[in-house]
Amino acid sequence: MTRSSRHRSERLAALIKESIAQVLSSQIKDPRIGFVTVTGVTVSADISHATVRVSVLGADDEKDSAMEGLNHARGFIRTYLARQLDLRTAPELHFTLDRGLEHASRIDAILEELKDQEPDS
Repeated sequence: MTRSSRHRSERLAALIKESIAQVLSSQIKDPRIGFVTVTGVTVSADISHATVRVSVLGADDEKDSAMEGLNHARGFIRTYLARQLDLRTAPELHFTLDRGLEHASRIDAILEELKDQEPDS
């Protein structure tokens, strides 16, 4: 991948991230899609596929439901991106659950627990 094509896919990924966040907050009315945050987008070198990482607040069943809702709305979101970003063909969207915030919160809780168990010196 050349430097310019990598830069183009990075710029497109940032635009896609912003546009998807916008469409989720203003256009999608599916009740399954609750508190969803777009945490990142990676676009393939040929710009035919985009992996959208999302974080979902709630229990595991709510996360599964939100992922179903996102996958159901995939075509609508792709059409919205093509129009919004003036793309000839919008990339195929693949939604994945980003558990990074969840893991960070769990690590923080463990560290706090260890800190509380530490004897005072």
